[in-house]
Amino acid sequence: MRVLAIDTSTEALSVALRNDQSTIERSLETARGHAEQILSLIDAVLGEAGVQLSQLDGIAAGVGPGSFTGVRISVAVAQGLSFGAGVPVVPVTSLEALAFPVIESGADRVIACLDARMGEVYWGCFAADPARGLTPLGPLQVTAAGRVSLPSADGYRGVGRGFAAYPELAVLAGVEADERAMAALPNAADMARLGALRLAAGEGVDPADIKPEYVRDKVALTEEERRAARGRTAKGGP
Repeated sequence: MRVLAIDTSTEALSVALRNDQSTIERSLETARGHAEQILSLIDAVLGEAGVQLSQLDGIAAGVGPGSFTGVRISVAVAQGLSFGAGVPVVPVTSLEALAFPVIESGADRVIACLDARMGEVYWGCFAADPARGLTPLGPLQVTAAGRVSLPSADGYRGVGRGFAAYPELAVLAGVEADERAMAALPNAADMARLGALRLAAGEGVDPADIKPEYVRDKVALTEEERRAARGRTAKGGP
């Protein structure tokens, strides 16, 4: 099965093409320029593989959460390519992509966290699922780091840069996270593997049906919220 995966939802811009034998990928970490660079990365991956878009079985789209602009780019590019190639698309969230390789390494439960800025984190908890790779243990959320809570007392492996941005997460009861895991960002190679599993399970959809997973509905604090945050910091509060 040939699956092209695209993700621009975070500072890690990545593209991967997976077939039954191997995965070809390109990635770079940049604060901006995703829209200008994503198509050249796609061309490079397809060119190295000698694969045309029409030969794909499907496209895995990184749908967020993450940068609002980056999420929109990822979804729009995946939709455009899917329409053009006449192939289904599979939405994969950035938190799923973070958690999947940790589950593949043997973890039963994972909590994935990304820095959402504004003093908050995007987070979600997952368990292993042989058919789909993983399954969520609740909805994806965005909260203050101090309000992250596990759905059960079972041990969890932590992954994602939310842990590096907010050290209190690394000492959350029931969570283990090493330095490598705390530096992780989602990548298209993991999305391609998840996409292949879900396409095989018949979960491919029409590209018109995929939507961004923003989770948060605002991109900036109001002036009142900024003043309140400064006041809490000055008083040593959360």
